[in-house]
Amino acid sequence: MPIRAAARVDLGAISANVGRLVEIAGPAQVMAVVKAEGYGHGLVQSALAAQNGGATWLGVAFLEEALSLRAAGVGGRILSWLAVPGEPLAEAVRADVDLSASAPWMVAEIAAAARTVDRVARVHLKADTGLSRGGAVEPEWPELVAAALKAQADGQVNVVGLWSHFVHGDDPSHPTSARQIAAFTAAVALAEQAGVRAEVRHLANSGGLLELPQSRFDLVRVGIAIYGLSPFADAAAAASLGLRPAMTLTARLALTKRVPAGTGVSYGHRYQTQVASKLGLVPIGYADGIGRAAANAAEVMVVGRSGNSRVTISGTVSMDQFVVDLGADEDDNFAAGDEVVLFGTGERGEPTADDWARALNTISYEIVSRVGVRVPRVYEGG
Repeated sequence: MPIRAAARVDLGAISANVGRLVEIAGPAQVMAVVKAEGYGHGLVQSALAAQNGGATWLGVAFLEEALSLRAAGVGGRILSWLAVPGEPLAEAVRADVDLSASAPWMVAEIAAAARTVDRVARVHLKADTGLSRGGAVEPEWPELVAAALKAQADGQVNVVGLWSHFVHGDDPSHPTSARQIAAFTAAVALAEQAGVRAEVRHLANSGGLLELPQSRFDLVRVGIAIYGLSPFADAAAAASLGLRPAMTLTARLALTKRVPAGTGVSYGHRYQTQVASKLGLVPIGYADGIGRAAANAAEVMVVGRSGNSRVTISGTVSMDQFVVDLGADEDDNFAAGDEVVLFGTGERGEPTADDWARALNTISYEIVSRVGVRVPRVYEGG
């Protein structure tokens, strides 16, 4: 059956990107962050491709992501870092998943879960070094460390990690990054003086790995870069970093029609043809992750019979479809069934996820991770 739309994912690119990042990170280990369905690329598939490239850790936000990896037979170390009170942490401990704690209540719940399954839980303590998100702030850090060490002395947990997260992940040279490295170093020193003997200390994300060697410590958590996208947006293209985008989002024209000049297009007639034109209907919309902000802003490439054309989305993006103005097209270059490339590697002249991010005033992370579940993933190269 022909595919109406698809997100084609090059698993070989993910493995190669990770291999490149492993080379840069050494001797620090690499954690491949595969949360949010591998940034839209596929949770299990991305995890296995990353491990194939040399990642020794996997990172996820939520417990169910970690458990899904284990259920699929994915081995190795997995860290899950975001939970609310009352989650089934015993399942994570039983599945040999590392857990993060930012407050004493989380240590207590992890310890209780460990008792339930009669296993020692592995815990990473998170320090808030300036992001003001997860983690214990400086005045609360000693209490968190003490709670963890008590649970360790009771035989319920093992404190294996100390970590934090950058504020300016897309600009590691920002002065805040240096202050965070200093704050993290101080937090590590306090924990070690209290008796923590952590296996890994980790702070760097993709940007930190690539631009701040002093932030690598024992482990780096790499997200967007393993999918071949630059963490620096316009400052450094993916290719200049030795990375290849892994996702190409395509659809096929569902219909073409000729209309006269002055024809209003889609809801609200936010676009009108300037000349007699051929319109193309693309069957993918905001329910599939193509934001309404793409109207009259984001470009796609239509692959025609005698040549390709890069055109801007014409008018309002609907739930299931959008329209493009294919111009006069007097040679009848475009017809129903032709491929439309929303974004890809850029090697054929098509837009990239970075191009879409600029057009929509956002970041490439959002562009790839919001591609919806109605769009099948087609895996290649792995």
